[in-house]
Formats: sequence, structure tokens, C-alpha cells
Amino acid sequence: MSWKHFIATIGAVLALAAIASTAMADRGRGRHGDHDEALTAVETRQALPLTRIFQIARTAVPGEIVEVELDREHGRLIYEVEVLTSSGRVRKVEIDARTGDVLEVEDED
Repeated sequence: MSWKHFIATIGAVLALAAIASTAMADRGRGRHGDHDEALTAVETRQALPLTRIFQIARTAVPGEIVEVELDREHGRLIYEVEVLTSSGRVRKVEIDARTGDVLEVEDED
């Protein structure tokens, strides 16, 4: 495993750990976060599951997924997936959460 992939993997694990700990803390206080909205969207078929979104993102931009967000833009759910390419660049893939259509691919700053 190259250092870039190792660092990306560690970053993804740390991000997931932070999200999980925040989610548990919020749940304990009766709050519902983005993860609840995402789960509801998948359950009601308003959004595709992450496994499918990851396949779509990797087809658009081969590499390691380092971050994913679910946002609402103009009333529509959009997955924003950051992918670390083999050349070390991070590219953002915007995907329509319901249809899986790739809306945009751009380099991250």
C-alpha cells in the first residue's frame, strides 16, 4: 500500500470515527443528524445506498474515496464524493442521490 493510500485510508477511518462519535452523542441528546436524514432518504427510495454511490463515483473517477456528504441543493439530494486519484489529486464527484446521475466532476482546491 502506498503512503498516499495509507494516509487516505487513515483519514477516512478518522472521519468515520468522528461522525460516529458525534452521532452517538447527538442521539443521546435526542438530536437527529445528517445520518438520520440519509438513512430515511435511502429507506424511502429518495436516495441510492452508499455502496451504489461509491460504484458510480469510482467509475467516474478511479481512486480511493476519502469523504462523502449528502446535501440538499434546490430541493434535490446530492451526494458529494471526494476521491483521491492515483496521481494524488482529490476530485469531487457530485451525484444525484435519487437517480445516480453524475452531475459534475471537479478538482478540489
